[in-house]
Amino acid sequence: MKGIKDQVVIVTGGAGGIGAAICRRFAEEGAKVAVFDINREAAEAVATEISKVGAGGTAARAYAVDLTSQESVNAAVAAAEKELGPIAVLVNNAGWDKAGAFLDTDKALWEKIVAVNLYGPLYMHHAVLKGMVARGAGRVINIASDAARVGSSGEAVYAFCKGGLVSFSKTMAREVARKQINVNVVCPGPTDTALFRDFAGEGEKGEKLKAALTGAIPFRRLGQPDDVPGIVVFLASDEASFITGQVISVSGGLTMAG
Repeated sequence: MKGIKDQVVIVTGGAGGIGAAICRRFAEEGAKVAVFDINREAAEAVATEISKVGAGGTAARAYAVDLTSQESVNAAVAAAEKELGPIAVLVNNAGWDKAGAFLDTDKALWEKIVAVNLYGPLYMHHAVLKGMVARGAGRVINIASDAARVGSSGEAVYAFCKGGLVSFSKTMAREVARKQINVNVVCPGPTDTALFRDFAGEGEKGEKLKAALTGAIPFRRLGQPDDVPGIVVFLASDEASFITGQVISVSGGLTMAG
């Protein structure tokens, strides 16, 4: 992809399934990757891996970040910029959920889901966009969910957060467009990750849900982590320089919202 090589990219949740796949793809394009994750050991493993397989001696660094803490986010962004350089691309990928009917959940759970899925990206935008605005360039790709577009039973508060992220992204796209900063959203459908397996549950119940979703997807399979990075890297590239404020599903056709 044009314009990716040597650019500094932050990927939150970079040690997870989709996050690690995104980090690898940016490394293959020769980017310098900052792997942000609450699990330092897992983030370091991804950074070590992509440093070996990346193009042109890819630089990668791991940063332990608590996205629910603005102080932690600010410190990690500052450290990444000191070690790797100005941030050119921000990928807000981290997410967390616990399935349950809304009326059976409580405020403590809501607050945890909101802290990770909504406040985390807010903190990241606030920390990174200031530099992008000053430089007059940048790309932001927010990983939301098709739950934001069509709803998802058992994920009410998660959908609330991801819907908010979609609206926020469109607003930010308008606010920073004159500074030549693109803000777009990618919405994965059901994807075979640890988060999905936690949501589906174990045993017969989990297998039935997986089978039902697979049957509903026109491609007749769940998404895989490697299905997502292509569109993310494209949106981060110069080839997408005139695309902003858009929401793109990666769902095998499960959702076809306009």
